[in-house]
Amino acid sequence: MVKKLRPEGAVRVDKERLEQLYAQLGTSGADGVVSRAMEELAVRLAKVESSYRKGQFQELQRSARSMIAISEQIGMETFASVASDVHELACLDDSTALAATVERLLRIGENSLLAVWDMQGSSI
Repeated sequence: MVKKLRPEGAVRVDKERLEQLYAQLGTSGADGVVSRAMEELAVRLAKVESSYRKGQFQELQRSARSMIAISEQIGMETFASVASDVHELACLDDSTALAATVERLLRIGENSLLAVWDMQGSSI
């Protein structure tokens, strides 16, 4: 019997970064920035997956690189770190490491979006 393992993908979100954003922009402004960032990250995450599956590594690099700054802006530290790893690995000839890291980015991305969504809906 073959069992497929699916690691959880724990994430770190910098709550202080989100609090600073809300302090600077106010609730309405920060809600807009965070919502747009999360939408953009979800779109780019899908683009990373699609580019990887199609073997379009330059597009994969661009999408991963663009996710770094966006995720850092709203405190998604783990997401930014793994997106950076994908960007770097897309330049190298290590298909095994790239495959594993793209899968990790997909897990971390989903978990990070959920974590920020939960924080945004709570006491920020």
